[in-house]
Amino acid sequence: MTNPWGTGMTQRGRLEAIWLKRARRGPMDAVAAAELVAGHGIVGNANQGGRRQVTLIEMEVWHALMRELNAALSPSARRANLMLSGIRLPGTRGCLLEIGQVRLEVFGETRPCERMDEALPGLRTAMSPSWRGGVFATVLTDGRIRVGDPVVLRSASAELWPEAHA
Repeated sequence: MTNPWGTGMTQRGRLEAIWLKRARRGPMDAVAAAELVAGHGIVGNANQGGRRQVTLIEMEVWHALMRELNAALSPSARRANLMLSGIRLPGTRGCLLEIGQVRLEVFGETRPCERMDEALPGLRTAMSPSWRGGVFATVLTDGRIRVGDPVVLRSASAELWPEAHA
């Protein structure tokens, strides 16, 4: 899927939550701020390196899922690192995110796994269509992010982010 809102377009939102995973299959710890390192991910998070350095979900989608399933599960159950509001993530592969002063590149859809049904029966199926499970990204620039930081999602345009296409 390609960018649904065209070249040169932006979306603006807010960072609502940050979670760190201490170990594979370990608990998700809510934090107010986190340090990100280019090419590695979030300091203190189990996932380092590779293309899946940071995972992101939409607050609005999580709330819609909970309404659909008549549940009140914490969004940390999704096991994502960051929750955004005001940003639509479907079809954003190749797009660039700016959270505070940190830049990320979206690499693809995070597909829900069997752990979602362990948390809430039916959640995996409900998350499957239209990228409702969120996205994964790599860190392009070092920096610190904080809950409440502004978020900008930009289409992957060499004019907007020439250093990302060098």
